[in-house]
Amino acid sequence: MPARPKSRQHAHFPAEVRGVLRRLEQAISRRAVPRAQNHTRHDASLVVASYNVHRCIGIDKRFDPGRVAAVIEELDADIIALQEADRRFGHRAGLLELGEVERRTGLTLVQVSQVAGGHGWRGNALLVRHARPVSVRRLALPGAEPRGALIVELDLPTGRLRVAAAHLGLLRRHRALQTRAILAALQEGEAMPTLLMGDLNEWRSGVNSSLAALKPFFAPFGPAHPSFPSRLPFMALDRILGHPGGLVLGRRVHDSALARLASDHLPIRARLDLAAVAAA
Repeated sequence: MPARPKSRQHAHFPAEVRGVLRRLEQAISRRAVPRAQNHTRHDASLVVASYNVHRCIGIDKRFDPGRVAAVIEELDADIIALQEADRRFGHRAGLLELGEVERRTGLTLVQVSQVAGGHGWRGNALLVRHARPVSVRRLALPGAEPRGALIVELDLPTGRLRVAAAHLGLLRRHRALQTRAILAALQEGEAMPTLLMGDLNEWRSGVNSSLAALKPFFAPFGPAHPSFPSRLPFMALDRILGHPGGLVLGRRVHDSALARLASDHLPIRARLDLAAVAAA
């Protein structure tokens, strides 16, 4: 079926939304995304990111894995936790164009799926560069929804790093159970620098937060950075947490014209300083 003319693609949206989408498309067409040629970093820092790709469906309701690949390229991260990277129902096939992602970024998929053609575990996938997975654990999380977390130990040129990638549930009581399950799994392993990244679906802070159980291990949390919804973010649902303190630096939301269009979440990005942690 031929593509609809651009003037008719958004006809079903209200006039205000059509105007926003039209301006975003114009901005994207004017913006040339540079292709990174050299991804080698010359210090002990790493860039990490978390991105809920919303099954590659943008706020214009279009399925477009190429846009998601372009946002991943913009992030220029060494490790990226993705959420909603697979189909939600039926055969949980992956939705990304992995060859395109690798060509643009040098990132490769950590093999975790138990489904042929799948990218992740219950939608959670992990992309890495210059890292060798040493162990992979698929953790089924409690609750009514089929939620899960990946726990992957990586061997990096700068040392060993454990990464937990998760997408928590919609109900607060289930998120509280899920955070405790993830924390218990992390504390079972060997002591090493540890990240928890993902869409944690929690906007509350303090004692009312379903993430409260994580704070003794991952303190300090750092300031919240609103990442949802992408068009006008006001909820800090996406997090990058680190252990020990001082591991995670410079958290920020990646807010570009393309990122605002490609998914209903903006990615969140941070830098790790493994050398400072090792010297502490």
